[in-house]
Amino acid sequence: MLQLVAETLKLILRPPAPATLLRHGRLSALFAALQAVPPPRPVHEIEDEIWAIWTGHDDPALEARMQRAISAIARRRLAEGATILDALVRDAPDWAETWNKRATLHFLAQQDDASIADIHRTLELEPRHFGAICGFAQICLRQGEVTVATEAFAAALGLNPHLDGVRAMLAQLAPTPPRRLN
Repeated sequence: MLQLVAETLKLILRPPAPATLLRHGRLSALFAALQAVPPPRPVHEIEDEIWAIWTGHDDPALEARMQRAISAIARRRLAEGATILDALVRDAPDWAETWNKRATLHFLAQQDDASIADIHRTLELEPRHFGAICGFAQICLRQGEVTVATEAFAAALGLNPHLDGVRAMLAQLAPTPPRRLN
């Protein structure tokens, strides 16, 4: 597992390849909007649009199955969600959100190795997935890997500077600066 953690952290810290950014052009504009000071519209609208793109699909049947999986996870019907997501991963392996949602399911089931493997694949497909990065950081915290978690949370905040919960978490994790006695 340590090797996969290290490889996933490398993915998180590596800038996205230009080809990946071109493939997701609308997302690039939304991520630029998140970086703007001030943002051109309410942040929650920009974030909602990013999530809609991530969870959406050109095939309405696949998108409907994704919505059923999301609903199953929300209701803590993990076995049902796993069945749907396993099929979605098989049927749409290049859809990053299928991997991310399955990573979430594994996280809830405390299957950290499986979750990290799915997060890794999510980030190969969508390296700016701040949700997957935060999930990775949460797993690292659960495993006692505070330094790795801190780096991942900071990377997520670099992608979306409006993640107030992440900012608060980083403040808790940051070492207290030494007191000056002079």
